[in-house]
Amino acid sequence: MHIHEMDYVVVPMSTGELTIESPDNKFSKTNLKIGKSYTRNAGVHHNVINKNDFDFTFIEIEIKK
Repeated sequence: MHIHEMDYVVVPMSTGELTIESPDNKFSKTNLKIGKSYTRNAGVHHNVINKNDFDFTFIEIEIKK
């Protein structure tokens, strides 16, 4: 479980599904596609779980102000 203290961009280097755990112990799934980036604002609090049968990699870039 971690909190993002800065806005950030995620660039998936794999295609697959990740499970997201929230602080209230709820789970959701997200499908990511290689090279299809997305952004999130600071303050996101979650845990990311890879249940794939392969390593899932991504690049995460924090936006400093």
